[in-house]
Amino acid sequence: MIIMMDQNASESDVDRVVDRIRAHGFQAHIHRGAETLAVGVIGDTRGIGVNGFRSMRGVLAVTPIMKPYKMASRKFRPEGTVVNVGGVEIGGEEIVVIAGPCAIESEEQLMAVAKEVKAAGAKILRGSAFKPRTSPYDFQGLGEEGLRMMRKVRQATGLLVETEVMDTRDVEMVAGYVDMLRVGARNMQNFDLLKEIGKTDKPVILKRGMSATIKELMLAAEYMMKEGNHNIVLCERGIRTFETATRSTLDIGAVPVLREETHLPVIVDPSHAAGNRNYVGALAKAAVAAGSDGLLIEVHHEPEKALCDGPQALLPAQFAELMQQLREISRAVGRKL
Repeated sequence: MIIMMDQNASESDVDRVVDRIRAHGFQAHIHRGAETLAVGVIGDTRGIGVNGFRSMRGVLAVTPIMKPYKMASRKFRPEGTVVNVGGVEIGGEEIVVIAGPCAIESEEQLMAVAKEVKAAGAKILRGSAFKPRTSPYDFQGLGEEGLRMMRKVRQATGLLVETEVMDTRDVEMVAGYVDMLRVGARNMQNFDLLKEIGKTDKPVILKRGMSATIKELMLAAEYMMKEGNHNIVLCERGIRTFETATRSTLDIGAVPVLREETHLPVIVDPSHAAGNRNYVGALAKAAVAAGSDGLLIEVHHEPEKALCDGPQALLPAQFAELMQQLREISRAVGRKL
């Protein structure tokens, strides 16, 4: 339920509404927009009457939210959310590109790629220190040593950095090294992890699970929002279908659906959807045309030597060329890059 307050409502008016919400056993979340003041009622409100709130001083309107996700719903914040990552805004006019290697392999590798993607226009460097792999014998990442490399490259290049966190025990440690966390597809429904990240205010990318519905993705975001973290960027990265020509099937239709359903920014990872660098550019351009707020693209200066996902990583020259093409598409859809 969303309780819209009159812009002239006093603090005491808001406090009375919040007290009444809590008296019913629910949580209250106050959102102050540029032109709106709303109080969200968090919980299963099906048994609570709305008339009692409508009659309260300062209340303009009461709108039930019938969706199972409350705070992630577009009704909760119609104007949309802009997630600020160290001064870079995701969800605004600019399309933000996050690029870098799948895994951090060495300081030299990370530095070389960082310089290339920054020169091409990327705003945030991606790179994973912890890698969830299907086979237990595959490269699992460098752990905290990789995070130290990431921090050093950040200091040298000025790029913001993001990385995946996999374990509840590592959330605080990982958050201390990077500007943005990432929840991978395999952990989208790791609810304990989501709750722990929700207790921080660190911006986070939430990737859609390979077999997850849009509703399940939204509810995963709700887990973090319920704990207090609203700095969430949703990421479509392809879903599992019967098709084997690509690694996954990019659900491009999820972009406009999410933009209608939620106020949270939406980005696309064309690299994991494609699994083949020959297709990454086409999927990236389609994502921008469909309304994506950003892209998460893998780039490696020596993909044939990559310890993880080399076939889907663009070469720096390919990435630079793609960025030029994306700028043209961005202008065509009224955005900038």
